[in-house]
Amino acid sequence: MDISIRRIEPGEFTALGELTARAYLDGGLLDFGEQDPYLEVLRDVAGRAAHSEVYVAVDGDGRLLGGVAFVPAGGPYADIARPGEAEFRALAVAEEARGRGVGEALVRTCVARARTVPGCVRLVLSTQHAMRPAQRMYERLGFVRTPKRDWTPIPAVPLLTYALEL
Repeated sequence: MDISIRRIEPGEFTALGELTARAYLDGGLLDFGEQDPYLEVLRDVAGRAAHSEVYVAVDGDGRLLGGVAFVPAGGPYADIARPGEAEFRALAVAEEARGRGVGEALVRTCVARARTVPGCVRLVLSTQHAMRPAQRMYERLGFVRTPKRDWTPIPAVPLLTYALEL
């Protein structure tokens, strides 16, 4: 599969928001389904882009395959990054593109980008228990579990954390 990773264009905000919402809904990752308040956060790509670097994966025809938000040095969109750390969030891949290396290409982009951030020594992320395929990919790429940093942003949604030393 021909995959390119690049910064998102404003005209793609809505499409990536829907792709991200669908990935979480179809994956059973939202406790309240279509009524889950987190859906608005997932759909708010403009908000992500205002406080992070949003990257998209596209195929040779320019079709949107997935996206991720890279947070270089904390700020309002960081959940767990500490000083000297970068973070990525809202990694999502379209259902028809799963298993083709899209998620890995997006994560590798975040790793490469983190290595260019002055003073950045670690890349961190949070993930849900049910996201086993993503966790296997993170581990394959060298991320390690950081259980002391696990957290629960809302009741009944415990998140696991991982870190990659750069």
